[in-house]
Amino acid sequence: MRKSSKPIKERIPDFLDYCEVEKGLSNNTQRNYQRYLKKFEVWLQKKNKQDLKPHELTNDDIWNYRLFLSRTPAEHGKLLSKLTQNYYLIALRALLAYFVAKDISALPPAKVTLPKDTEEARTIKFLDLDQIERLLNSPTSQPASQPASPTELRDKTILETFFSTGMRIAELVSLNREQFDSIEDKPFDSTQGKQDFELGIIGKGNRPRTVYFSERALEWLKKYLKTRRDKEKALFINYRSRTQEDNRLTARSIERIIKKYAVKAGVPFFTTPHTLRHSYATDLLSQGVDLRAIQEFLGHKNIMTTQLYTHVTNKRLRDIHRQFHSGKNLK
Repeated sequence: MRKSSKPIKERIPDFLDYCEVEKGLSNNTQRNYQRYLKKFEVWLQKKNKQDLKPHELTNDDIWNYRLFLSRTPAEHGKLLSKLTQNYYLIALRALLAYFVAKDISALPPAKVTLPKDTEEARTIKFLDLDQIERLLNSPTSQPASQPASPTELRDKTILETFFSTGMRIAELVSLNREQFDSIEDKPFDSTQGKQDFELGIIGKGNRPRTVYFSERALEWLKKYLKTRRDKEKALFINYRSRTQEDNRLTARSIERIIKKYAVKAGVPFFTTPHTLRHSYATDLLSQGVDLRAIQEFLGHKNIMTTQLYTHVTNKRLRDIHRQFHSGKNLK
């Protein structure tokens, strides 16, 4: 192991290059690492340790950084959640792993420990089917005499796409119109059973997978595409943009759209694009779909990630048992 002559903060760009070239991580993951490590740089600055080198980082530094995270307010004045704190610590651990890979003297990554389990980390937030139906219908719930606008059709299609495919928000943002050229102006052929559509995408970690559009989602997608008179490459665009640049909707814009319709539909305020992904997986699991199949649908690298959803169905089974087989009817 060699001692680095460069401070930790100057090694972070090298780490991000390593993530791209050698680890093959997605641009979104790289941006997240950069954002999370920015917090560590802030801590170094506050402690007047901006010139700290990798081999000078101590266990006490790690502990003090964890205290800093636990006492740092988030955007709305509340403290960072335990789960969010973990994201910052995971990024720091990845940086230390990079030092190990490059034979740079530093603390072992294992020195950055995470809570083994927290209630928040194990809680999957999802909507039931009634709530899903209200949310999906909210963009086009006006009277029949008032046809949906292009924006409402776009938003309806976004919601239907999320629930039909279980896509991550970054995957949906990256969709292009040309991927759907084969569906435009082509009616369904019920005699051939052609009532859905499958699409190959590149997901998290550059892993390819297939996502499936239901007949319902596909019909709305076709209606939306018929309103497009522009030549934009992106599937979902920002109609209000006045620039000549790419009008592709951003992840933040889509999050705001989902939140807007969650309020309108009267569903829980925690609803986000990822909530729809959780709802998609939970619905499949509750219908008896094999966990391995759900892993493929979601694009999870590790089955352990998919197994988080069993907490939901296990609780549901327990509630059913209590209601119908509690022994109360025995004499």
